[in-house]
Amino acid sequence: MNMQDLPLTGHVPPLDAGLLPQARQLSQQTGRPFMEVLEELSGLTPDVFVLALGQCMHYPTLTALDLHAMQPMFDLLRFNDASTLHAVLMQKSDQSLYPDQSLYLVLADPFDEPLQLRLQSMVRVPVQWCLAHRNDIAACLQFHETQMRAMDQVHASDSLSNEEETPVEELSLKSISEDSSPVVRFVRSTLYDALKAGASDIHLESTLQGLRVKYRIDGVLTEAGGLSGVMQAEQAVSRIKVMSELDIAERRIPQDGRCKVHALGREIDLRVSIMPSVVGEDAVLRVLDRKALSEAQG
Repeated sequence: MNMQDLPLTGHVPPLDAGLLPQARQLSQQTGRPFMEVLEELSGLTPDVFVLALGQCMHYPTLTALDLHAMQPMFDLLRFNDASTLHAVLMQKSDQSLYPDQSLYLVLADPFDEPLQLRLQSMVRVPVQWCLAHRNDIAACLQFHETQMRAMDQVHASDSLSNEEETPVEELSLKSISEDSSPVVRFVRSTLYDALKAGASDIHLESTLQGLRVKYRIDGVLTEAGGLSGVMQAEQAVSRIKVMSELDIAERRIPQDGRCKVHALGREIDLRVSIMPSVVGEDAVLRVLDRKALSEAQG
C-alpha cells in the first residue's frame, strides 16, 4: 500500500453485510471475538479481509509492512494501554518525506464504538483512524516490546553496581502464609505465582467486580485469576504503589516506579506502571531478572 495517499478503496471482493448479525450471534454464543468470527465467515484471507472491511467501513487500511515502517507514539498512547486495547498510535517515520506529521490510530475492530471513544479520550489529539489485522497489530506491539525490553535490560545493567538500596519484598510460601492481610497475601501470591510461571509481565486490571489478573508468558497474555470486590481491588493496587514508593493518593495521572522482590532464590527487579482506568486503576509490572543480568556481565 502507498502510505502517501492511504486509499480508502481497492479492487477487493465486497464484504457481505449480511454476515454481520450472523457473526455477532455466533460470537455471543461461543465467546469468540466478533472480528475473528466475521473473518472466518467471510472466507477471505487475512489481508483481503482487512481491505474488504476497510472498503465497507470507509477506513484506510495498513499492512504489517506499513506498521513496521512507522513509528509508535507511546508517549501519547502508552504501550500498556495499546496492548490492553489492541490498538496502536503511529506516525510516519521519515518526516522529510511526509512533513504533514499526521498521527494514525490503528485498530482492528471498526464496530467497537466504546473502544473508539475511550481511545479518543486517552489520545486527545487529531488522528486519522486506520484498520489493520489484529495479528499485525499484535506483531507490531510485540516487536516494539522486544526493543523496549532490551533497553530496560541495558538500563538495569547500568544500575546494578550503583543504584540506591531500596526495600526488598520477600516472596515465599512461608511469608505469604504468615501474612495476616488478605490483600497483601493476594499481591504476594500473585507475584510469586507469576515469577514461578516465568511471566515477563503481570497485569492487574480493575473491573466493576474487582481485579482481573493476567500473566504474559512467552509473549501470550493469559488470564490468571482475580480478586473480588472493588475496595479490595483498590487496596491491592495501593499495595503495589507502596512497594514501588509511589503516591497512593494520586489516582488521576499515570505513575511509574520500580520495586525489588526476593523470590526463587534470587533478587528480581520489577518495573511498575500505574494507569487510571474507567473503573479505577490498572497496574502492569514488568519483570527484570537481575540474576540473568549479572551472569551476562560475567
